[in-house]
Amino acid sequence: MADIAVIILNWNGEKLLREFLPSVVENTPGDIATVIVADNGSTDGSIALLESEFPGVEVIKFDENYGFAGGYNRAVEATRYRYTLLLNSDVMTPSGWIEPLYRWMKDHPDAGAVMPKIRAYRDREKFEYAGAAGGFIDRNGYPYCRGRIFDTVEEDRGQYDTPAEVFWATGAAMLVDTEAYLAVGGLDERFFAHMEEIDLCWRLKLAGRTNWVVPEGCVYHLGGASLDAANPRKTYLNFRNNLLMLHKNLPDSTRCGKLFRRRLLDTLAWAKFVATGKWKHAAAILRSHKDFARMRRDYTKHPDKDLLKGLPNILVNYYLRGHKTFRG
Repeated sequence: MADIAVIILNWNGEKLLREFLPSVVENTPGDIATVIVADNGSTDGSIALLESEFPGVEVIKFDENYGFAGGYNRAVEATRYRYTLLLNSDVMTPSGWIEPLYRWMKDHPDAGAVMPKIRAYRDREKFEYAGAAGGFIDRNGYPYCRGRIFDTVEEDRGQYDTPAEVFWATGAAMLVDTEAYLAVGGLDERFFAHMEEIDLCWRLKLAGRTNWVVPEGCVYHLGGASLDAANPRKTYLNFRNNLLMLHKNLPDSTRCGKLFRRRLLDTLAWAKFVATGKWKHAAAILRSHKDFARMRRDYTKHPDKDLLKGLPNILVNYYLRGHKTFRG
């Protein structure tokens, strides 16, 4: 049995499977990894396509759409390989993409999650927004990356080609230690989608694990295949889930103060949407805060350690000091 389950979560993604799955099948060595598609209750031709054109790919069929988090949790629980690689359905994998991640996991038993370098599928000289060359977070909970800070996305000139310990690994292509994943509770299904991989990596760090980027491995991510950035639903999920992530992972000693500051910053974002006439996005922020106030009651256990303490303020560095690229 191979050590890795490469699990691709699919929901009505027949077109994406047709375009991206061939590279995964071709470039994933069968002696170390098994390619599996977990289908989230698709109603299009996804299953028929898999059966006719990819008979060697294992398929797990769910009866409904459990979201990104719920779908992966059920698939990981059902497969239980030594390692699990969560791979988005819109990722192209070239030759040699997975071997460096596998070696790193085996050589670093404390590693909880490892990611490759992520380049943009449509503009392959540039990093891709969702993960780039490794994920970080600032003291106010804003995610950013080596190679991408807010809307500034760098060209990959090899400037981040060294392995590095990161705060979070992208869910677009993330290899996890399956035992560690299950021990911390997997992805938070209440998030449904967005920010759930950052929350997972936060919990892995709290449990004493480390998260890494290994740029020797590289994949190409289309991005926005499930929800485009222009969709107010994405705005809602990002704002709501960021608040939930801060609430559940911060200790009592600092949680209230940091959440108060973050909600003030969200108010500024709301005002910007109003000023630019993006009413649906402004409404999405209001709805996200309303739902956060209700959902936070579900989280009653909090850690003793504040992992945001001493981290940079990316807003100040980016907008006031003009630091548009990553500085370690």
